[in-house]
Amino acid sequence: MSAALAFQGGTLVLYQVDQDVSVPAAFQWIKGRWRCPAHHYPTLIPWLREQGIRDQVHRWQRLPLKLYDTRQAHDYQYAALKAWEAADQRGSIVLPTGAGKTFVAIQAIYRLKRSALVIAPTIDLLHQWYARLVNAFQIEVGVYYGGEKSITPLTVTTYHSAGDLIAAQGNQFKLIIYDEVHHLPAPNWGETALMSPAPARMGLTATYPEAHEQENGRWRVDELIGPVVYQQPIDSLVGSRLAEYRTERLRIDLTRTERQQYDADYAIYTGYFRAHQLHRKHGPNWLLELMRQGAYDRDARRAYLARQRLVRLLAGAENKLAALDDLLREYAHEQALIFTESNDVVYQIARRHLLPALTYETKAAERKAILDAFQSGQYRALVTSKVLNEGVDVPEAKIAIVLGGSASAREYIQRLGRVLRKAGNRQAVLFEVIARKTLDEGKSQRRRRGAYR
Repeated sequence: MSAALAFQGGTLVLYQVDQDVSVPAAFQWIKGRWRCPAHHYPTLIPWLREQGIRDQVHRWQRLPLKLYDTRQAHDYQYAALKAWEAADQRGSIVLPTGAGKTFVAIQAIYRLKRSALVIAPTIDLLHQWYARLVNAFQIEVGVYYGGEKSITPLTVTTYHSAGDLIAAQGNQFKLIIYDEVHHLPAPNWGETALMSPAPARMGLTATYPEAHEQENGRWRVDELIGPVVYQQPIDSLVGSRLAEYRTERLRIDLTRTERQQYDADYAIYTGYFRAHQLHRKHGPNWLLELMRQGAYDRDARRAYLARQRLVRLLAGAENKLAALDDLLREYAHEQALIFTESNDVVYQIARRHLLPALTYETKAAERKAILDAFQSGQYRALVTSKVLNEGVDVPEAKIAIVLGGSASAREYIQRLGRVLRKAGNRQAVLFEVIARKTLDEGKSQRRRRGAYR
């Protein structure tokens, strides 16, 4: 029997090759055979040919695709696709929400005409991808996640389910596409890229992960799927592909009682934060460190709880809710998305204005029904915490009202992106309601500074 390389459970295994034979550095001798992670496959192909070793790895198919989506690519979409192809079909494409990242990926699948796997972060996005792929190619598309497990040469899965699918049949796909690729650095999810032999890899995102998000045990996206090959900021596409927009900050004052509560908790929180120099010593991970210290240090626990009370107070400040009342009256003719940081405040606003609420507690069927009704115009507004931050298409909404959130530029860009899909010549507006002389002001400045740098 001659020497061969085969795929097995996310690894490559050499058969009929002894331990004393010189092999590429990627291999390790484990359980009586040479083995390595499957992502090394493209770099091993020349060596296999030189050594006359049979290649039994890939099982991907040629797809006789016909494209039924007849829309012409915009210049920037065509440029993104060409840049990816010029980089040996590896790398990430960074485009604003609403700029047509899915369209670029569909064009890549069509041009490659080989088996492909799309990985999405949520079930909502999985179903959205499924519909787009079926409409584009009018062929059977596989769906693989907890509730459904069908695999075809063109399949959609979730980050949660991708590991099992790739371990079992990862060698069926020549192209792997990671939607919202900023999730990939997470330890478990990054491993899915190591387990795949796919030589063609594409990442899609509006917010590429920052350096600190790819450190301390987290994967680097460029090492898993290639570098950023194309990028366009929001403002370069506004007016042509995206809706014209403006952002407005509405500043409110805390009530006298709220200010007293705020100042008391702020003193407790910042006293510990500064005394222990958390930001200087731990950088962007300072909050995780405060939580860790709170497990055994009474003062750290007291500081963390004080911070939690600050966040809740700011999320539901009386004058913020009054400002929301005014905005909903002023824009009663527009559909609006309301974002806050606290689920408790989501439900409070939902009761106050008789609006549907979307949180992590909302079941999939109910979520779909709410979004369908919103898109058909039955609801004038939705209120949510983080559920609508990414991925969900809500093209009719042109008003976003942010009552609370993190300092993350990614969150700011994602929320703005929810109202930037072009609908005629309508202008989009993002309102940030900020409490004066509070943590709100610093958060707002940091997320804007990060978004437009």
